[in-house]
Amino acid sequence: MTFKTLMVESSLCTGCRSCEMACSLSHEGKCSPTLSRVRVIKFDSEGRNVPSICAQCTRPECLSACAEGAIHLDAATGAVLIDEALCTGCRSCILACPHSQIGFHPEKKLAFKCDLCGGDPQCARFCPTGALVYVGVDQFLMARRRALLKTPSEAV
Repeated sequence: MTFKTLMVESSLCTGCRSCEMACSLSHEGKCSPTLSRVRVIKFDSEGRNVPSICAQCTRPECLSACAEGAIHLDAATGAVLIDEALCTGCRSCILACPHSQIGFHPEKKLAFKCDLCGGDPQCARFCPTGALVYVGVDQFLMARRRALLKTPSEAV
């Protein structure tokens, strides 16, 4: 099985927050940036926006931190998932995540994070600029390699 991942091209992000709205609408039935699993971080002084998403770690620290066994890897998508039925809301996973990608649902009092929408991420589907795309891991890695190997004049 070839896993796919979300790839961020922050230079294409306009800060429209369509990704946040699509995510929260898909998961919660309402448009609420607070309930989105993707967050657009605005750097006003620099005039740039960066979509922030879960890295879907292969050895997730959040999984290790969960004493309840509520976090597991999905064999079909490679996503790190939180089982709401097992989550007690202790927030250990939130503290353990090195990327600060786990949220806490203010009404349900449970942890939540990106689940890749079961293999059809709505954030990427509704991103009007292509700043978020769902690609194979090989394609993701090649894009990263290209970015790292750009000459200084190309990187501008």
